[in-house]
Amino acid sequence: MEAPPDNDVLWARSLHYTHPDGSPGLGGISLGVREGEILAVSGPRGSGKTTLLRCLSGQLPVRQGEVWFNSAPVHTLGPAARERLRRDRFGWIDPEPVLIPELNVWENAALPLMLRGAGRRRAKAAALEWLERLDVGDSSRRRPHQLRHAERQRVAIARALAPGPTVLFADEPTAPLHRADRGHVLRTLTAAARSHGITVVLATHDPGTAALADRTVHLLDGRRVHTVHLPDSPDSPDSPDTEGRAACSLSV
Repeated sequence: MEAPPDNDVLWARSLHYTHPDGSPGLGGISLGVREGEILAVSGPRGSGKTTLLRCLSGQLPVRQGEVWFNSAPVHTLGPAARERLRRDRFGWIDPEPVLIPELNVWENAALPLMLRGAGRRRAKAAALEWLERLDVGDSSRRRPHQLRHAERQRVAIARALAPGPTVLFADEPTAPLHRADRGHVLRTLTAAARSHGITVVLATHDPGTAALADRTVHLLDGRRVHTVHLPDSPDSPDSPDTEGRAACSLSV
């Protein structure tokens, strides 16, 4: 078992995953993510973006292939060890906000810190800082049902950022937001990652969102793809069959 490069905080090799119903999820993906990098995973719906993020973060056990975090194997860990890794080192943002209805806004945002053992005062201060940055600080004492959908998603993003994760996995994080809100939230997310040295793996089907990343990998049907534009045929330059042709090559 070969260890990954030292400058890769996340590394996957020949990663395969099959869903419980037998349908293919990932077909041999290999990639590395450098420390502090913002990596966009792009592709249409159903291309395997969420499955890849869940395998990299230890939510789904890898049955074939390898996943490494800081040169330590994730694919050999048991369920309890993967849970500790997610709690202590990773952050996660879902496309839809999942908040605890019995807790108010700042308590929801502070919960991961308190689960790590942080004191209530420290956890509250960190939560309020991020809630303010995301323009929901005024709602810190309200309950989730009193917020608009977009506000609940901002709280979920603050909850993921407050503990200062080593790696933040963001699965279509601005999907519930209005277009006018997306730019501000994405700028806050990327600025926070760069200023705090957080590595981000961002799943998106939106080219505008992917453009904010340092690098983009493209998925199609569970595999990495590279689009190569082919030149027009010299024999028939005006032929509609050859003009602007493109071919996709799979990388496994």
